[in-house]
Amino acid sequence: MVNRFIFNETSYFGWGAREVLPNEIAKRKFKKALLVTDDVLLKLGIASKIIDILDDRQIEYELFSDIRPNPTVGNVKKGLRICKKYHCDYIIAVGGGSVIDTAKAISVVMTNPEYKDIVSLEGVTNTENRALPLIALPTTFGTAAECTINYIITDEEVKTKMVCIDTSSIPVLAIVDSELMNAMPSSIAAATGMDALTHAIECYITKAHNEMTDMFALKAMGIIYNNLEKAINKDKRALDQMALAQYIAGMGFSNAGLGIVHAMAHQLGALYDTPHGVANALLLPYVLEYNGAACPERFIDMGIAMGLDMKNLKGMEAVKRVSQAIKNLAIRLDIPQHISELGGKEEDINTLASKAYNDPCLAGNPRETNASEIEDLFRTAF
Repeated sequence: MVNRFIFNETSYFGWGAREVLPNEIAKRKFKKALLVTDDVLLKLGIASKIIDILDDRQIEYELFSDIRPNPTVGNVKKGLRICKKYHCDYIIAVGGGSVIDTAKAISVVMTNPEYKDIVSLEGVTNTENRALPLIALPTTFGTAAECTINYIITDEEVKTKMVCIDTSSIPVLAIVDSELMNAMPSSIAAATGMDALTHAIECYITKAHNEMTDMFALKAMGIIYNNLEKAINKDKRALDQMALAQYIAGMGFSNAGLGIVHAMAHQLGALYDTPHGVANALLLPYVLEYNGAACPERFIDMGIAMGLDMKNLKGMEAVKRVSQAIKNLAIRLDIPQHISELGGKEEDINTLASKAYNDPCLAGNPRETNASEIEDLFRTAF
């Protein structure tokens, strides 16, 4: 069997790593940036940590910050117009998954204008031209968008999250500066950290997992499970560990895929504007017990990686031990436990299930499923 691995070109890690940005820009001979961020990061002063560096070194840029938490086709089109108008030759994205995903879509269409409708980016896209160079500086624990080949954009007209997969969209440079994550509100830190844990766990049990992605997934889930709460409480070492772990999880799932936790979570985000990390964290324990029947032996190694006592556990006992530990962590982090808490409506369940069944992430799920069983899962989680 042949396995393909795709990683971004260069990455920097550590507290204050953003200081390498000017030298990297100069080395690459970039001229003018589209600086993509969001209004919350501007208000919190997180984006200013990058703006100050650019201003001090007189690096030219145009600012674009009109991005929703679940970024839309409209957001991308607006950013694209600004990028074209000011003749930007590269993009700097400062933010979480919503910001970096928006920047990815802009970068792809800038060099592949035949996708200017944005909706045609959905699915696996074999673009002919490499995307406009993108430098990503993540500010959350979650998506690892700085090192993955996929991005998510919401088609607001049909209320569907589009999973876009394109090897050309991967950033040329990732600067994972844990200091940029220090100012996250605890609710965002909790949600994005659980998102990263979901990435690691789904990657480990997906159909396409292999020895290398297993290595990434196990390492990431162990670090996240044991450091997330400390990082939320601003422990500096834990912040560094979470910044690294979410990236490691990203290298894994970008090359092995995900499963129905994400397929289902995408629908909650599209219909109710639920933050992606919250949707994943809520659904994960329910789906793990469902999927565990297809691969119970892998839950033993997962539990050991997380530091759980897995002695003498077999089959579904191991599945339940891991699932309950994750559920308990989510409860400690004040993550909602039922879809009804998110404003969900029972009459939407059939639609949610139908759309989840057609989500690209479903293909990697370890257990064969159907729309009816996914509907049952939504009802259980409701």
